[in-house]
Amino acid sequence: MFNKVIMIGNLTRNIEIKYLTSGAAIAKSAIATSHKYKTQAGEQKEEVCFLDFDVFGKQAEILNQYVKKGSKVMLEGRLILNKWTAQDGTNRSNHTLRVETFKFLDSKPQEQTNGQQQ
Repeated sequence: MFNKVIMIGNLTRNIEIKYLTSGAAIAKSAIATSHKYKTQAGEQKEEVCFLDFDVFGKQAEILNQYVKKGSKVMLEGRLILNKWTAQDGTNRSNHTLRVETFKFLDSKPQEQTNGQQQ
């Protein structure tokens, strides 16, 4: 079986980071992607997909340090199915992207290029 997801989009909220008693970091947030298309009637439409994600360890700390709401990133990992029982007794579920690798896609501000101000 193969479970691999690559998403490119923008963070919908700032990273929330927590630390386990072992000292390991866990970062959580969500990413939004969109797909624009034209209907047969010629009308422009846009589909938006929101997906929660989590990252562990040093990668969690790096994401927390360098990205914020609105940052463009590429996330690569696998989908995890979360199941729980809500307070009203109904069974609930959602998918989360367990990030294995990521890449920053925002351009660097000019004043930080090569570590020198211009």
